[in-house]
Amino acid sequence: MIKVIHYLRHFYLTRFKWRKCSFGKNLYIGRTVYIWAKHRVIVGDNFYIGKFSQIECDAIIGNNVMFANRVALIGRYDHNFTEIGVPIRLASKIRDRDYTWKGLNEKIIICDDVWVGYGSIILSGVKVGQGSIIAAGSVVTKDVEPFSIYAGNPARKIKDRFDSEESRNEHIRIYRKEFPESSITNERDSSL
Repeated sequence: MIKVIHYLRHFYLTRFKWRKCSFGKNLYIGRTVYIWAKHRVIVGDNFYIGKFSQIECDAIIGNNVMFANRVALIGRYDHNFTEIGVPIRLASKIRDRDYTWKGLNEKIIICDDVWVGYGSIILSGVKVGQGSIIAAGSVVTKDVEPFSIYAGNPARKIKDRFDSEESRNEHIRIYRKEFPESSITNERDSSL
């Protein structure tokens, strides 16, 4: 019975509630996840998004990506705070049909094999490189190098994911062998 309930919940979320989203195979959605995009969210295979997480901007998420609980992908320019004489609360926002300010074409790109830790925030316009780890509680404001670990606010590189180039290359070789499908993030970078 529980499997049926999970199936119905996923079916409702992916087919009706989040129609602007495209999801790959083997999707896991935690409780009270919220997804909204101005244009589109594209998600690859084997995506796990933990409870209380949010995606509130255009995004492309690769294969084998894991979001812990309370992860947020958010727009950098969701409100036009430069409107003269208009309080920010009443300023035009990206959800408006006639919004013309910054952020309309910004998206977040998260490549394959990425782990985003608990409570992390990633701002639009950022690309998180393949195989990277974002430590819990980080705020990512700039691009993340592949196969690296970033932490802090703002997030900075603290070390490489692997201790040696040989280990990294072996990981890449085995990953490509086990997951031969092409990366969604390489194919569809320009599709939004």
